[in-house]
Amino acid sequence: MIFRKKTNKKRIFLDYASITPVDLEVEKEMDKVGRTTFANPSALYDEAFIAKELVEDARKKVAGILNAQKSEVVFTSGGTEGNNLALLGVFEAHKKDGFVPHFITTVIEHSAILEVCKEIERRGGEVTYLKVSPEGLVSPKDIHGALKENTVLVTVAYANNEIGTIQPIKDIGRAIKDWRQKKTEHQNGAWPYFHTDACQAGPYLSLDVLKLGVDIMTLDGIKIYGPRGMGILYLRHGVNVTPVIFGGGQEKGLRSGTENVPGIVGFAKALEIADSLREKESERLTALRDYATDSIIKNFPKAVLNGSKESRLPNNINVCFRGLDAEFAVISLDMAGISVSYSSSCRTLKEDPSSYVVSALDMGDCSTSSLRFTLGRESTKKDIDDLLNALQKIVLQ
Repeated sequence: MIFRKKTNKKRIFLDYASITPVDLEVEKEMDKVGRTTFANPSALYDEAFIAKELVEDARKKVAGILNAQKSEVVFTSGGTEGNNLALLGVFEAHKKDGFVPHFITTVIEHSAILEVCKEIERRGGEVTYLKVSPEGLVSPKDIHGALKENTVLVTVAYANNEIGTIQPIKDIGRAIKDWRQKKTEHQNGAWPYFHTDACQAGPYLSLDVLKLGVDIMTLDGIKIYGPRGMGILYLRHGVNVTPVIFGGGQEKGLRSGTENVPGIVGFAKALEIADSLREKESERLTALRDYATDSIIKNFPKAVLNGSKESRLPNNINVCFRGLDAEFAVISLDMAGISVSYSSSCRTLKEDPSSYVVSALDMGDCSTSSLRFTLGRESTKKDIDDLLNALQKIVLQ
């Protein structure tokens, strides 16, 4: 057990890529629904109909932001479940005697993708793991070249959770569509499908599924200042998936379980707020991000930015301080009142403290000496200045 000394000093939170606080408007909306609408939406009395209307109204709002149809929105418990349903659902729907479903992904995907891919391989499927450039970008040409007659799904994250690299999703979508249209064996070129984990992109990038050219997309409430344990999966009409959770048949049979009505309403509200703030907040955080990056590089000559400088999320700063023990640095910064991370928060439960994402960039020893600082709505220039002062005491020149 770890005991931490409590202080009255205001802390600085710079790990918004791992989780965001629930927006006050979202919290109020959820509290209101939780107190007044407790009925099970699947029941047949008035209270249930009211709950069902709230769920469907939220679905309509989400669909509008995604430029999708209501029936294409499936409510889930979050990003991990959404990714499992997307990948395992497609795999189970297409596996059959004499046919081995083939998947394509990259080596820097979130563990909620890579671990599912390993499970697909254990179940007899085939997976191709594509390398990325030193900036963390996957080439649409490489994806096109990896497509085969038995490829059923390509999954590439919209933006990487560790290094913030924004992938060329539209170009990848066009490459897949071009290959699909030239297929002759499968009528209408139904697959391969294109899935993107857009959890990190939610607050900052367009989620228009038609313009992106994706067939399946995952979103998570905890990344958009929304409720915990709440997310959605966009499934384009015609995408063939098998459920991975069984029970009462809710969500058109794709996700059984009594609907979390306050959570669903809260998710829709959080996505609406994120959509309304997207341009303004992206512009503000881009300026703050660049100030932080430039200041770190200037003050620490050995520091190197991980990932693309141009094709990057507005809130992501991931820097390699060569020779630094990143795990020790995170603890030291915590003692100084600053919360940061050294890799994906989902990796801290593993014994290996290195970052496989940074390692894939071929940056030498940076996989164990990189720190991730991610900004949010409460982040200020003073936070960055305080971070710089703290780093001066921790990082060896």
